[in-house]
Amino acid sequence: MGANRDEVDRLIAAWKRERPDLDLSPFAVLSRISRISRNLDIARRDAFADLETWDFDVLAALRRAGDPYQLSPGELMQETLVTSGTMTNRLDRLEELKLVTRQPDPDDGRGSLVTLTASGMRAVDKALDGLLEHERDLLKGLTREQRAALSELLSVLAAHLEES
Repeated sequence: MGANRDEVDRLIAAWKRERPDLDLSPFAVLSRISRISRNLDIARRDAFADLETWDFDVLAALRRAGDPYQLSPGELMQETLVTSGTMTNRLDRLEELKLVTRQPDPDDGRGSLVTLTASGMRAVDKALDGLLEHERDLLKGLTREQRAALSELLSVLAAHLEES
């Protein structure tokens, strides 16, 4: 393998020495993804400043919805993969911060619509700009072609995991 490039290489070398009978290829891939995820979580916390990661997820879903930047709580649950109770708590907090508003759904008397406020728009746009700056920094060690190849491979893996 040559020189160890990262911590996972060092760990794999030690496991190969102790357990040469094992196929460590899953560890080589998924341990790196796990470590990269931790670095990304730190970068996101830095980029989001006053927002929690889940605040950004909800605001970003509304922003991506396009004008009028409005979704039902059920649609937000699908976008962010959380339960009804969790979404209610998140919307309560975001409404308290005046980043979203909730009003009755005119097409469904029992439902409501969540709308991004102007403050919410500014907050999510600022957070996205900061996130992309941090993420570009995280990927600066890769060429454009390497980033494209990695993105394609991760897409294949993600699709497989989502099917499972």
